[in-house]
Amino acid sequence: MLAGGAALTAALGGCGGGLGPSATHATTPTHKPTPASPTATPIGDGSTSDTGPQPNQPVLPDLVPGVAPPQFVVISWDGGGETDAALLTRFRAVAREIGASMTIFLSGLYTLRGVDAKDYRPPRNGVGRSDIPFLSDASVRRTIEGIGQAWLEGNEIGTHFNGHFCGGSGSVANWSPDDWRSEIDQAIWMVTHWRSTTGWADVPSLPFDYRTELIGGRTPCLLGQQGLIPTAATLGWRYDSSTGGRQVWPRLFDGTQVWNIPMSIVPFPGHTFEVIAMDYNYMANQSGPQPAKDPRHWVKWGKEARAALLAGHERALTGNRAPLIIGNHFEQWNGGVYMDAVEQAMRTMAAAPDTHLVSFKQLVRWLDRQDPILLKSLQALDVGAAPAGGWSAFGVGG
Repeated sequence: MLAGGAALTAALGGCGGGLGPSATHATTPTHKPTPASPTATPIGDGSTSDTGPQPNQPVLPDLVPGVAPPQFVVISWDGGGETDAALLTRFRAVAREIGASMTIFLSGLYTLRGVDAKDYRPPRNGVGRSDIPFLSDASVRRTIEGIGQAWLEGNEIGTHFNGHFCGGSGSVANWSPDDWRSEIDQAIWMVTHWRSTTGWADVPSLPFDYRTELIGGRTPCLLGQQGLIPTAATLGWRYDSSTGGRQVWPRLFDGTQVWNIPMSIVPFPGHTFEVIAMDYNYMANQSGPQPAKDPRHWVKWGKEARAALLAGHERALTGNRAPLIIGNHFEQWNGGVYMDAVEQAMRTMAAAPDTHLVSFKQLVRWLDRQDPILLKSLQALDVGAAPAGGWSAFGVGG
């Protein structure tokens, strides 16, 4: 689940300016929940079923010469487990209310009960071993139910893989492409066979074919991307988000059709450096890698986290319009201030001009269909930099 160390970068400047003269209207929600297809084709043991095209997908504007691109924001969640804190439920409700889509990077292990740990054979680690705890049976059930409902509401289900190995010889940093293939195959098996492992007949099947739904992920602790990408390309995955990177437009990994979409490194108001836009990284730089027991700084830390997200959005919106990529965990670290910060930021950004809160899947489908010449012009823009001559000159006159 965790995203590695503090991952600090040198300061690249402060917050952006105001919204600018073109910021004259707010984006309205582009979709509302609708029922699932009445027909479904069971897959495997019936844990999942193909219900047809995913409902509640937004209509997104394409690139047009002389017009500023849409401002995309991707809200993503590592792990995706629904524990007693009910944070998956909370943010599903927020997304519905503001017309947003999100990506949930499901840990396959969260669909497997602890008593069935022996069914997991992690690469370079012992049978049944995991560096994250298995969920309680009740949380496994809630996770399966919540993930299915999230997909019907228009959200993407990616992967955070399984055992979350970050240290020692068995770390994902050392995994080969074959190791990653085994881990991915097992993640798919867990998601498509939870009915057999749990014996639960009263839980609805997941309403999607995970074999085709799964087109990207984020590695544990942001490690192991070098070994993963060859396997991702072979499997036909469309993106990976396993690093932090400068706030510029995405590019394909060399020689592949896999988009490299790192989490954005954004200004960190109140500090002299920038930070990966992820709750764990704010915490690591504020209180250390573990939540603090002293709550005296919690309000301040929550404000800093919210300000970081909004600074990243404002810099892109008034600059190069690069997608803002945000990572989170369903965790109540430091009194839950990071959960409050991302909810507040989501609501603010959803009301901002030209801004669309989308999943990675929606973003890459949009990228795929754009004019490659216009897209190349966007990729040439530096952090926070609009085209010379303004957006009215974008793509105009060759």
